[in-house]
Amino acid sequence: MSSKQTIYHEKQVKELCALHALNNLFQTRGTYSKTELDAICSRLSPNVWINPHRSMLGLGNYDINVIMAALQKKGCEAVWFDKRKDPGCLDLSNICGFILNVPSDYKLGFVMLPLRRRHWITIRQIQGNFYNLDSKLEAPQLIGRSSDLIAYLKEQLDSKEKELFVVVSKEVEEKQLWMHQYSAQNNKQSSQNAGNTGAMVNDTQCDSPADSVSSLNYDYSNRDAECLKVTDVRTCIGVGENNA
Repeated sequence: MSSKQTIYHEKQVKELCALHALNNLFQTRGTYSKTELDAICSRLSPNVWINPHRSMLGLGNYDINVIMAALQKKGCEAVWFDKRKDPGCLDLSNICGFILNVPSDYKLGFVMLPLRRRHWITIRQIQGNFYNLDSKLEAPQLIGRSSDLIAYLKEQLDSKEKELFVVVSKEVEEKQLWMHQYSAQNNKQSSQNAGNTGAMVNDTQCDSPADSVSSLNYDYSNRDAECLKVTDVRTCIGVGENNA
């Protein structure tokens, strides 16, 4: 009889939620370190006094560029999900996990400061169930099965301040397999019909997976705009195993 799998869950330290989200995503301690994420910041913006990809004090608060670069080192890609679309179009079998970006209050000790920060949260499947692995939680929060996850994502994306990224392997991203193919085909057909007739395309359909972060007019200097998308972590772990 096999023992129940232990869920790895890093808890919040300083402003390192992005680091915790990445390690919780891959379910391994030390998959990434603060030193490694700081090195990515330096590569992204070398020879600068104040690095725009992290906290001015160097305590964390990493932006989406750092998370994407870190995922790419493991053979994964982060795909932005258009919240106007129905999460039901996601093909969960080809998705490693999700990274949700939410607003967060900032505390100094027990004092609440009038600052708004952004917080990274990992959601992924473990032994058939999906869990919220928010580093601010005392323990992993059970979401449930696939239908429960879709309902949960719909509820979260009703907020204008929350954004979702889907994490997938590079192959899945290249072949556009992170959403159901019938949705992609219907969306393509609708686009063709719209081009021929001048009709409006229904916004409730799924966009092509090509609609990623790079396609947005994304202001990476605005730390309040940080977001991330995730897909099948199991696939990602197979692509790049932690050497730490």
